[in-house]
Amino acid sequence: MIPREVIGVAEVPGGPPLRLVRHGGDFIIMLDRNELMSSRMSGSEVALGTMTLQRLAAPSPRLLVGGYGMGFTLRAVLAKVDADARVTVAELVPGVVDWARGPMQAIADGCLDDPRVELRIEDVGAVIAAGQGAYDAILLDVDNGPDGLTRTGNDALYNQRGLDRARAALRPGGILAIWSAGADAAFTRRLKLAGFAVDEVKVRARENGKGPTHTIWFARV
Repeated sequence: MIPREVIGVAEVPGGPPLRLVRHGGDFIIMLDRNELMSSRMSGSEVALGTMTLQRLAAPSPRLLVGGYGMGFTLRAVLAKVDADARVTVAELVPGVVDWARGPMQAIADGCLDDPRVELRIEDVGAVIAAGQGAYDAILLDVDNGPDGLTRTGNDALYNQRGLDRARAALRPGGILAIWSAGADAAFTRRLKLAGFAVDEVKVRARENGKGPTHTIWFARV
């Protein structure tokens, strides 16, 4: 049996630390005993990027991705958009970026150094609040979804006020795309009450169509 090895610890403002674990050739980001993400199950994170762009008519879009995680959503977006697109990445935890530039450098594949990318070590909620009409799409893979796990401060992204801010930060026809580990009927209703047209999609965790089922909401202005 291949043992798990903790190779990094990252402090989370307002929450417990994250641990980076190596298991053979795979990496896992953990919170206590919970696996938040794994390099072997990236299908739904990739789908967050590709399925958002499939629904988006804007050429050379302006996108906001929060947070970075293992970068699967960011790389999926960069593979589809043209040279004039601009992607802002908001990541709250500096240690996550250190991991991307360190032990997970091969997985990151230089995506944070892409000239189309602006990296901001900042709470994505603050970036949204400051971006009136700035984005064609906002892609959120923060915490475990609307039912926060990492830090209570993330709940502000998904309450009515947070959704109103996201709507204000989007351009006409823009999309708020939200990844979640599971379904949440109350959150679907909240999106609709905030004035979004909502498409809720079930996606498998693995790109081969296997693994746990995750949920992505595509909420259009």
